[in-house]
Amino acid sequence: MAPDEKPYRVYKGGRVKGKVPATPKREARTPRKPRSGGGGRIKVKGPGAARFSLPRKPPWRRIILLSLLTLVVLFLIWAVVGYFELASGVSDANKRLDPRAHAALTKQNGLLLSHATNILVLGTDNAPVNGRTTDNHSDSIMLVRADPSHHRIAYLSIPRDLVVDIPGVGNSKINYAMQSGGVPLAIRTVHDLTGQPINHVIVVNFGQFKDLIDSLGGITVDVPDAVLSDRFDCPYATAARCEQWKGWRFRKGPQHMTGEQALIYSRIRVNQLNPAESSDFFRVARQQAVTQATLAKFTSFGTLLGAPFHASSWVKPLATDLSTMQLIELGWVKFRSSSGNALHCRLGGDFGNGGTGAPSEDNPLTILMWLGKSAPQLPTTTFGPGCARGHDLGT
Repeated sequence: MAPDEKPYRVYKGGRVKGKVPATPKREARTPRKPRSGGGGRIKVKGPGAARFSLPRKPPWRRIILLSLLTLVVLFLIWAVVGYFELASGVSDANKRLDPRAHAALTKQNGLLLSHATNILVLGTDNAPVNGRTTDNHSDSIMLVRADPSHHRIAYLSIPRDLVVDIPGVGNSKINYAMQSGGVPLAIRTVHDLTGQPINHVIVVNFGQFKDLIDSLGGITVDVPDAVLSDRFDCPYATAARCEQWKGWRFRKGPQHMTGEQALIYSRIRVNQLNPAESSDFFRVARQQAVTQATLAKFTSFGTLLGAPFHASSWVKPLATDLSTMQLIELGWVKFRSSSGNALHCRLGGDFGNGGTGAPSEDNPLTILMWLGKSAPQLPTTTFGPGCARGHDLGT
């Protein structure tokens, strides 16, 4: 029996005797010849063969997620640093406010983001020039109403020469209230005149206001008509040169202003090119334009990016009771408000030749307009009260 043969066959039923042929050996395969056009390459498979694979696709989801997380972290760092920088300046501004002013204010329950808020803005102009070094009159008096439910900011200017009853003083020009009794008396006088609660107060030192505008990189003001002022605050050193100087000039149309230019523009009371604009009312309109342009620049995206570096300098000219978060809320309300929906109002009085300065009988109606309870109406006389939507009253 051959060594490769078995003596039996195996079936399911058991073994059966007989020779079983051995399994024939496989013959070695002859390598195939390469096909024409194959370049003469032979593909070899086996553990030693080289492996080729396409590069993996980049993990886009992971890259996007990491990028978003990086942006969030950078934003949080920016927000925290900017907040503390602003808080440092606001803390100093709170200390500059007369402590007695808090008692004169009407406390408000709720956030500025959800409740209408009345803010009294008082501007002092005790600049280091002759005649104004010891001046503490409120050169500018304005009530600003932030109305988040209507996405609107309303401005109510009060002429500084309006003769009213100042508590404890008697009848006098309203700007004398601050000179005689400081910020608390100014708050009480405006409250008695308008019948409106004063929730917060901001005192602006116009002598330093230009520094705020410069720190913001300047502002853009739309000048309604060309202006040539009288010769106040002459920029030249000699009297002879000042006599030749014609006054400050501003062309018509939007223009970029530095802090110095904006301060000069807000002080102009006489327009030599148009005598009809030579009154305190047009000066008030110019102040409103500068104030609104500053608020717009203050709440712009580019300005907010620089908060970690400049926020403390923004409030340097201010004295206020507003906290850091309240200022941020006010900025957000201004950012959300529409400039075309803004209300510019003013109170009127008897300011003609030989006028007494007495308040106009139509002032209560104007206050209703300012509150949004009555449709705005333009002034019917040169010194009358009224409101305009979306633009200054002097335009």
